[in-house]
This record gives sequence, C-alpha cells and structure tokens, in this order.
Amino acid sequence: MVEFVVGARDFERDGRPVRLLSGALHYFRVHEGHWGHRLAMLRAMGLNCVETYVPWNLHEPRPGVFRDPEALGRFLDAARAAGLLALVRPGPYICAEWENGGLPHWLTGPLGWRVRTRDPEYLRAVDAWFGRLLPQVVARQYDRGGPVVMVQAENEYGSYGSDREYLAYMAGLLRGLGVTVPLFTSDGPEDHMLTGGSLPGVLATVNFGSGAGEAFAALRRHRPDGPLMCMEFWCGWFSHWGDAPVERPSEDAADALREILGCGASVNVYMAHGGTSFGGWAGANRSGELHDGALEPTVTSYDYDAPVDERGRPTEKFRRFREVLAAYAPGPLPGVPEPPPALAAPVRAVPGAWAPLADVLEVLGGPEVTSGVPPTFEEMDVDRGVVRYRLEVPGPRAPYPLRVTGLRDRAVTYVDGVRGPVLDAEEAEIGAAVAGPATVELWVESLGRVNYGPRLGEPKGITGGVLHERQYLHGVRARGLRLDALEDAAAVRRVPFRAVGAPGLPGLYRAALPTPSPGDAVLELPGWTRGFAWVNGFCLGRYWSAGPQRTLFVPGPVLRAGVNELLLLELEGAPAFAGEGAGAPGLVP
Repeated sequence: MVEFVVGARDFERDGRPVRLLSGALHYFRVHEGHWGHRLAMLRAMGLNCVETYVPWNLHEPRPGVFRDPEALGRFLDAARAAGLLALVRPGPYICAEWENGGLPHWLTGPLGWRVRTRDPEYLRAVDAWFGRLLPQVVARQYDRGGPVVMVQAENEYGSYGSDREYLAYMAGLLRGLGVTVPLFTSDGPEDHMLTGGSLPGVLATVNFGSGAGEAFAALRRHRPDGPLMCMEFWCGWFSHWGDAPVERPSEDAADALREILGCGASVNVYMAHGGTSFGGWAGANRSGELHDGALEPTVTSYDYDAPVDERGRPTEKFRRFREVLAAYAPGPLPGVPEPPPALAAPVRAVPGAWAPLADVLEVLGGPEVTSGVPPTFEEMDVDRGVVRYRLEVPGPRAPYPLRVTGLRDRAVTYVDGVRGPVLDAEEAEIGAAVAGPATVELWVESLGRVNYGPRLGEPKGITGGVLHERQYLHGVRARGLRLDALEDAAAVRRVPFRAVGAPGLPGLYRAALPTPSPGDAVLELPGWTRGFAWVNGFCLGRYWSAGPQRTLFVPGPVLRAGVNELLLLELEGAPAFAGEGAGAPGLVP
C-alpha cells in the first residue's frame, strides 16, 4: 500500500520513502503509438510518476455511446511498463484547456449552470459515466499491483463553486466504486479556493507556477500538517488564436522547480509533455480577471512550452529540469530516448479535388431542423463543427439593417447567395441595408467551448436571434455538420468531389500525400484561412491564419508508406494556388 508517511513529504514504496516527482502527460493528446516514447522521456527527465486527466466528452460523445472507453486502462498499463507510478484525475470536469472542460455537450446543453452541483440529473449522468470508467482505475491501483497511487476528486472546484455537498458526493462516489488509494483535491493557493475546493480527510494540494513558499504557506493555513504537493507546477502556458506565443525562460522554470523541491514537497510538472488537441477538441477561455469577457479560443497545439515539446523532443527546459531532478533520483537517470522517425520535409497541400460546403453538408450533415427560433449547437447535437442557419426576410419591404444577436462564435454570412461579412462578435451586423424578400445564410462555427470559469457550459450557435430592423426573423432551417462525420471514409467517398476550380472558395479539399516511409511530419498551410485537417481519417485539429500556430503536427503512426489522403475543410477561403497544379499533390520541401 502506498501512502504518505505521517508528518513527512514522501510516499512509501516497497518500504522505502519515495517522493512523488510526477509529470502531466494526457494520453488523449498523444497518439497511442507514441505513448511508450513519451513515457520514457519522462523517466529520462528524472520523474517517477505520470499524471493524466480523463475527458468524458471524448469517450461518451452521445449518451450511452462510447468511443474507445478502455484507452485509460491501456495507458496506465503503459505507464507501469515504463516503470512509472500514476496519478489519475477523472473529473468529471477537467479544465485542461479542453472543449467544455471535458463535460459532454449533451449534458451541459439541457442543464446549463446546474452542472458541477448536487443537481440529481447531473449526478445520475456522473454516476453512470464513473461506473463505466472507474473499474479500469480500481483494477490498476497500487495495492493491487498497478501503478495508480492517487485519484483526484473533481478538479479545481474552489475556482468555480462552493457546493460542498457535491464535492463530498464525488469523494464518496469514488470510494463507493472501489478506489482505495488516497484521494486528493487541487486548487489555487488562495483562501477562497482552498475553502471551496478542499474536503476534510482528503489530501489538499495546490497549483501554481512560482512562489512555492507563499503557496505552501497558504495551504498550511488550511492544513497545518501533512504532506505538501504542488499538483500543477505550471512550467509553461498555453496560447490563444490571434495572440503571441507564450514562452517561459528555462532557467526561471528550473529555479521554480528547485524551490518547490527545496520546500520538501512533491510535485507534478504541468505539462511535462503537452502534445496536441487533436480532433478539434481545444477549448476556450473568457478574458478578464473574472473570466467573463471576450472569447479566447485555444490553439490546436498543446506544446505548453513544456520540457518535452509537441513532437516529443527534449528542450533546453528538459535539460535543466533533468539537472534539478537528478539530485532526487535513487541512481543514475536513464538515457534520453532517440526521437521517433520523422520526415525531412514539411507537408503542404496541393489539392486535386474539391466539394462546396453545401454538398458536404448534404452528404455528411445531420437532419435539417425547422423551428421558430435558431436552435443551439447543443439542440442540434453538434459537439464540434458547424451549423448552417437559413432564414427568409419577408417582402416586399424596404431595406433595413440586418443583424444577429447571441452569436457564438464565428459566422460566414450570405444574402441571396452573395458572400457577406465574417462575424465574430456576439452582436454584429450582417448588412446595413437589406430589402425583402431575401434569403439569409449564416455558417456558424464553435471555436471551442469554455473550459474554465463562470461561463462554463454556455451554449454555442445563434443563442439570440436574427433581426431585420427591430423585428425577429422566425422560421429557421438549421443543419449541422459534426467533425466526426469526416472520419467515416465510406461516407466521405459519397461526397461529389469535382476538379478544383476558382481559387478562394470554401469547401472540402482533397489531396494525395505520397510518403516514401512513415514518420512524424509537419503540415504547412500557407494561404489557407481557417478550418480543419484530416490525414487518413485522423483529425489533426483546427488551423487558422490568425496564428500564432502556423503548422499542424502529423503523428507518424497515422501515415503509411505510399499514398496518404489529406482532407481540408476550409470554412472561409482557400489560397490561390489551390487551383493550380490540380492532380499533382505531394510533399513540398
């Protein structure tokens, strides 16, 4: 049995004290073919433990419909094979800069702000999900010969709510489902967060990026004795679309790590390896001190300026952390693994075929819904993707301003088939003078559901309405396109592709990528505006010319020797060269 030594900082393992030197690595942000390599990189850095979240919405995209629900168990087995202990943070809410903080859209849609409370309907859904998930964890606990030494109850709850009955319910649920290893909570080192997020009898830990002495002093005000642990040592940070990339000097991060360990504490480096938010699963934040301002969508790369970069390579931060951690190792550290094979040249798309968005929606979209007011994404059962809203301006009538309210998040507009403005504000004008009759279309994309703060769980799509002068336009036809529809190769083959014609058109583009031998690659998309990319049915994530991310990481295991298929769902406008050299796609150095 692994437990904290009373009055000390360490875990005990095989009769010997072992301080937890952990690193965050999300199995769902790393292709399974790379798990072994990334775990070996953590060992080589000097860590003895790996930590991971579990995203509920990834594994249960629809109620009772599961997608690879055994992935966590396989990852924990890989951690054990790599000689690492494991911390599991199953949620149900995880934050993690992940879509909706890991909560399913089909749950937050009808419940709204009732999630993460004692609400009976919410708890029934959590009970069912944990009943499906937790056996993988229970069977792999340390007292049963597995790697799992601790399990988290909820996540940073003190940053969100104060329903202590709910928090106690979550701890009781974990115990009732067979978790026998220590439970823990994690919160910011502030009194209101620790008051709202900690529980008697459950280990409290704190999250911070610097100032270990002050952070642990705050924890001691709530827990006068017992172990100290920084559950999230933020050694880097994530980036938002349209902002400058976030970087933290390696020396500064290493000094902060040294300070944590100098306090006698255990640590979890967040992130040790960030990976990639494949599949369009990157979340979003709200700006401002209270996290209630403008939407700030997170980029696809979750590199996080981590010691092991997005492609699995050691950085200067890795080398400095290894120097710090070597002093706490029981012996020499393992050698640094060689990186996986990689292609020498970046991949660029020269499509040979194209289909307009309307044709793609006709084949791959869900059923068209007609209603009085615009339905939300949640009501359309769209987790990630786009919804086309179609409305009619009655006529005859004089020209008046046409505007949309409650837009979340970005819309390409058309009036009588003529392209209008691209909108990205919650209240925006479609046209200054639109006469009736007219047909209006808005192709609305969610840029990622909020993953942190009081606006968690807010709906997407048109959450208000479309007005002509002061009059709401009723009678809306809406049809959604989920991203996972493009993973169905047989369905994609039914899309009526044609030769690439005029440049600049949105739509679904197809290119062939010949690869002499598989290996990690970088996809470059100069001139493309905004959309999503798939290689052989694997969704690499969102691209956007807004930057700062300019390329997409292509894991070598998704490529094959010979010809690979690249799909680009371009939502605003392809580059001019997309119409050149049709039929001659390939690797461009």
